[in-house]
Amino acid sequence: MPMVIDSLIAGLPDFLAQSATCFAVLILGLVIYMWMTPHKEMALIRDGNSAASLSLGGAILGLSLPLAFTLAGSISVVDMAVWGVVTLVLQLLAFRVMDLVLKDLSARIERGEMAAAILLVSAKLATAMVNAAAISV
Repeated sequence: MPMVIDSLIAGLPDFLAQSATCFAVLILGLVIYMWMTPHKEMALIRDGNSAASLSLGGAILGLSLPLAFTLAGSISVVDMAVWGVVTLVLQLLAFRVMDLVLKDLSARIERGEMAAAILLVSAKLATAMVNAAAISV
């Protein structure tokens, strides 16, 4: 049992630093995502817009999946932060690409169009899975 405690004490600072950095990048990504989308997700969600909730939930999952793989394979907090930002940018680009494909994506989300939200979430998750796999190589 003392070895477990020693291991915990030795590893806890790194665990906390990497977790905090990962969550900071995730929160930064969500803030940037909500800032760059013309629609106001939180207001729409408060009004009961399921398409907005699905879209934002997809953004959270889409950002966190590659971040988790980045965290698992990183060699330092700086390494994790750098790759985390790279995956974040790619996820934000996925929204822009879908906005070009589905004309007026934000207006569709505002109207509660689930078809547009489902396709957007699918693109976000596909991008996240590819990014996560690429990071783990």
